[in-house]
Amino acid sequence: MAKAEKAAAIAELKSEFENSSGAVLTEYRGLTVAQLKELRGNLGDNARFAVVKNTLTRRAAGEAGVDERFSELLDGPSAIAFVKGDVVEAAKGLRDFAKANPLLVIKGGFIDGQSMDASEVAKLADLESREVILAKLAGAMKANMSNAAALFNALPTKAAQLAEALRVKREAAGETAEAPADAAVDAPADTPADAPADTAAEAPADAPAAE
Repeated sequence: MAKAEKAAAIAELKSEFENSSGAVLTEYRGLTVAQLKELRGNLGDNARFAVVKNTLTRRAAGEAGVDERFSELLDGPSAIAFVKGDVVEAAKGLRDFAKANPLLVIKGGFIDGQSMDASEVAKLADLESREVILAKLAGAMKANMSNAAALFNALPTKAAQLAEALRVKREAAGETAEAPADAAVDAPADTPADAPADTAAEAPADAPAAE
């Protein structure tokens, strides 16, 4: 490969590392062209699966600031899935393809600035995908909104019941408070202090006795 071609290849790989959400390194020894085409089709727009040269990839990874542990895995026929979308979904696709085609060996990856070995990539593939998490989140939000709507719909009824209960309570309290006032009205009035005395008591002391 000419020097200019090598420089262009390194620049392209560096750009892939820098602009991808993750990169999964595989060994594809023995896979046919048809199988590689099938794998690319399964990954779709979520990842770009590229056969790479180890020497050029090491240089590109170093220039992109990729952890050296990733470069140490570059041995044998290498191909990298540069992930553009959900890393978990891409890891699942590679894992499932590897199960059906054992000649594809997942060796490790570089995701979110961290190098990962094969076992860590496998654990990543076991996680729920972004779509599943979003679907569960949407379901939880919908359920909460339904509960909130039911609560808001119940508020007028609850308020009416509370108002009626307060009205009855206030009426009962009002009747109890008016009872002493009625009793005071029915009580006999006191005799005024200046009322005329009894007629017999007012007779003059020197009146003649009856014969």
